[in-house]
Amino acid sequence: MSGADPGAKASGGDAADAAPAARQGRIAEYLASHGGPFFELQARLKLLRANALQSGKRALLFVALAWGVPFLLGLPGSLSLDHSQGAYLTDPGVWAKFFVAIAAFVLAEQQVERGLRIKLGQFSRAPLIAPTSMPSAARAISNALKQRDSGLAETVCLALAAVAALLSFLNFHTTDVSFWAVEHSAEGNRITAAGWWSICVSLPLFVFLFLRGVWRHLVWARLLREIAQLELRLVAAHPDGKGGLGFLSQYPNAYMFFVFGMSAAIAAAVMKHLLQETLSMTTFSMIMSGWLAIVIAFFAYPLSAFSKPLARLKETGLLMFGVQATRFQRAAERKVLGRNVAADATEEPDDDVADPGKLFDATKKLSTMLISRDAVVPVAAAALIPFAVAGATRLPYKEVFSVLKKLLLL
Repeated sequence: MSGADPGAKASGGDAADAAPAARQGRIAEYLASHGGPFFELQARLKLLRANALQSGKRALLFVALAWGVPFLLGLPGSLSLDHSQGAYLTDPGVWAKFFVAIAAFVLAEQQVERGLRIKLGQFSRAPLIAPTSMPSAARAISNALKQRDSGLAETVCLALAAVAALLSFLNFHTTDVSFWAVEHSAEGNRITAAGWWSICVSLPLFVFLFLRGVWRHLVWARLLREIAQLELRLVAAHPDGKGGLGFLSQYPNAYMFFVFGMSAAIAAAVMKHLLQETLSMTTFSMIMSGWLAIVIAFFAYPLSAFSKPLARLKETGLLMFGVQATRFQRAAERKVLGRNVAADATEEPDDDVADPGKLFDATKKLSTMLISRDAVVPVAAAALIPFAVAGATRLPYKEVFSVLKKLLLL
């Protein structure tokens, strides 16, 4: 795709290429962050190219729009650091959603695309998909690319972002205190210019990028679950202990930035309660544990589809290696004793049988679960660190980081 014209091929040109590839039984390249109306719009605005996502430049631009413009609209009050007056720079939600999260969502695009492309490519390089299943795999990827480019999906994301903006507008009118977005008085609330911008631009952009990222992960999840149903060339005694699929268990780490952005936004909401001293250490620990469980489930869902073929592989492998082990050991008995200890009357061939012991032991250690602690530690850290930072502002930092350590070592 290098050298492609962004206007001509930016909107999922790889999806168009996937159709003939599927008809020929070839696997098309899966570019998770390409395609769709929003991608096409950015391409037409020269914010990216088909062969260069330019994530850094776009992250700076979107942060400037979401965080920088309200800051400028609120000057000179935006320069205040008085938290009691609801100053812009002291609002954790502003920093978390409009600065950290939006930057993280955009920066994640390149990391996610590279990680998923490499992981999916391994199925062809190994190769792990049986030749008879290649046409089905190609069709699954072609369908996934169409879903990735869905205009309806992005329209729904935009509609939900508009709903979030409406709820924010209603909340601003019901608040009983003044802060950077609202001026409260006996006559009623007046939304400031910075507040209007956050309602119309900043919050919708945050929600849209978040939902769009979640949708594209669900497309990937469905693709993996379809691949898991194909005939796979797995190896029971593979040194990775996962039948040759160990590489796939690392894919969640491609979402580190995305998870960090989600966590920062939620941790900011928790931090507001901490600033009001309405959360105990026990409740805070439960929130961290619950959020980590949600994040792990987010990635465990697509990977869990491979548990069934791995379990079947392990069961079949142990039976087959067990048969071979019986033949080998009985032949060894006859060489040493001149006969078998049990059931010697039956004539048995003296073929040279290879010792399957090491393969049998390796198969016994085969894990039927792709997700593991070692594989998700980086993404788990990205999920929990924002909460630890938020908690340390009001709770004993030693207790906060003790909880963080325990959760990462689970």
